[in-house]
Amino acid sequence: MQTFKHEDLEDDILNDLLEEINELYEASEQTLIELELRPEDNELQRSLFRSIHTIKGDLGLVSFTPMIPLLQHVEDLLDFLRKGQIKYTSTMSDLVLLTMDRVKVFVESCIRSGSAEYDAELYGHLVNHISKISPDNSTDHEKLLTEAVLLLDPSLDISSPEEAAQAPEAAKPKTSVTLANTGIPKDISKEKQVDILFFRELMKPIERRSMYWEGRGDRIAKLAFFVNKVAGTPIDEDQLAVACYVHDFGMAFMPLKLLHKQGKLDNNEFNLMRSHVYKSSRLLEHLDQWNEARKIVMQHHERVDGTGYPLGLKEADICDGAKLLAILDTFDALTHTRAHTGHEKRPKKKAVLEINKVAEGQFSKEWMQHFNRAMASLLTKA
Repeated sequence: MQTFKHEDLEDDILNDLLEEINELYEASEQTLIELELRPEDNELQRSLFRSIHTIKGDLGLVSFTPMIPLLQHVEDLLDFLRKGQIKYTSTMSDLVLLTMDRVKVFVESCIRSGSAEYDAELYGHLVNHISKISPDNSTDHEKLLTEAVLLLDPSLDISSPEEAAQAPEAAKPKTSVTLANTGIPKDISKEKQVDILFFRELMKPIERRSMYWEGRGDRIAKLAFFVNKVAGTPIDEDQLAVACYVHDFGMAFMPLKLLHKQGKLDNNEFNLMRSHVYKSSRLLEHLDQWNEARKIVMQHHERVDGTGYPLGLKEADICDGAKLLAILDTFDALTHTRAHTGHEKRPKKKAVLEINKVAEGQFSKEWMQHFNRAMASLLTKA
């Protein structure tokens, strides 16, 4: 590992740099989701190219040189894409997002301590793999992209179904579970992807209505996928995704003075707040393909001891998706700022411990076990 120390730069410059990188990351994430649906869309391809080009230029302005060669080669790859010389694949999406993750960590470290460690040898291998991708060797593209992605994150198992089927049993890698880059499942029909993208976009202005909601849908959806995979994927990912995005839709129709009230809610206010599950589930009322998502939304405030709402269901009658969403909804509330007096934003590890203390009677024991295993894995990596 090498250590990079940046020249003396004003905090404002570094913070502006990180803010722009975060904005471009979010924009690129959205672009990549849409490219999954419309891989031939040239405007989307050009938008992705511009994001990487801008980040590379920004790093050049502050002389953060170690990351520039990698970004340059990713930019070259996207240049082939926008010119129609190569085709978009999902593995390309993984490469772009993992590269941007590395850039964010690098810049955050420089802001925090004035220096950042990086693996020059690893980046050299990455550049070598990416530079081999050209319009003339299309049959090698997926292999080279896969190798590059595995260099960035060796825990990913992205071998093709064909290769996996042909490999001897002993040689097959064990499936790894990783935190998703987006809240949109990849292995579903385009029709369903379009629906989920619609619900995600629908919730963005609703999340912005309150200063405490920004980004909740994506955070909960990504964590839900992770815990579900740790559990062996018993919940349909597409249904889970929709439920994660729209479960608080009804909150948008509450008075802001109620949403931001810092004191304890009285009975009338609490009953009004509880009505949000009906409003949220009605959003899916006439969409038969999302019936399971609607059930998850309707039940996510039920408790396994029967003291939840709106129907007072007990554990046997609550669907798995609702059991999981109940835990993650609470976890997100604990780890992010809220209006209520006495609420203190908890570190993730502390929040996990607090949820375990109150779990009996409230949360499913089985899904708490899956949640604990998943969080132990994530927090160990962190």
